[in-house]
Amino acid sequence: MSITVENLTKQYGPQKAIDGISFQVNTGEILGFLGPNGAGKTTTMKIVTCFMAPSSGDVKINNLSVYSDSEQIKKKIGYLPESNPLYHDMPVLEYLSFMAKLQGVSNAKLNDKIIEMVHVCGLNQEKHKKIGELSKGYRQRVGLAQAMIHDPEILILDEPTTGLDPNQIIEIRKLIRQLGKAKTVILSTHILPEVEATCDRILIINKGKIVADGTSETLRKQAHGNEMLRVQIADAVNREMIFDSLRSISSVNMVDPVIDEPSSFLVQSKPGESSRREVFNLCVQKNWVLTEMTPIETKLEDIFRELTTD
Repeated sequence: MSITVENLTKQYGPQKAIDGISFQVNTGEILGFLGPNGAGKTTTMKIVTCFMAPSSGDVKINNLSVYSDSEQIKKKIGYLPESNPLYHDMPVLEYLSFMAKLQGVSNAKLNDKIIEMVHVCGLNQEKHKKIGELSKGYRQRVGLAQAMIHDPEILILDEPTTGLDPNQIIEIRKLIRQLGKAKTVILSTHILPEVEATCDRILIINKGKIVADGTSETLRKQAHGNEMLRVQIADAVNREMIFDSLRSISSVNMVDPVIDEPSSFLVQSKPGESSRREVFNLCVQKNWVLTEMTPIETKLEDIFRELTTD
């Protein structure tokens, strides 16, 4: 089930929380939705889940519009909000039963769905406790369980691994990847390695506008522009000779010696070109010992910072 966002705007007086954004998420795709605090992520997700009306534009779930078909859309979506509102006085099993009934799970399937969610979200040891007695990590698991208990076709997860320990985070990542094979998933998080480990595509929003959309590899290429290599050649060779020879390669745009490492250089290629083969051939011709030639990847954190800071 696809999500199509068309020219979506949400305005509070003179301020636009989101400003004419458009994007699509396809069935079986996990979209990482990133942005600094106040960028418009949560507002967008609240509109998609029909918790909030847009000022203009539309969101369509297949052919259903948030304006005319909100009740139908809500039944197809599982939503874990950032605040994860829970009834702390209710025991876990009672809460899951209550939420399942609210979501229209039939009595015939009720017990099986509760057992499945307790197992999937690792709640077995805590299932008889009141929610208020649980740690933050287990409360987050309960929130995930309620979002998935009616087997929705779309999952909207806002900071789903908040408060979880490293083992739990790995388990939830695996679960999201598994769910993403058959469902449409939007995952919002500030943990950038989590996005790379979990998501098929990344969308970055800043000040209410989309500033990047693509895979992590695509974003790296767009941000970096030119290929950058770290090249190390055996110390016995004259540094100045290496420098001049690398600069003479036709595909090389710039050579920068690495400080405190006499045999290392950063080699930047011209736009759209690669210098790896030429660097290797140069070392063969000169009988130099090439000890390292490593492509330097731009980190997702650097891309995020570049796109979301003035």
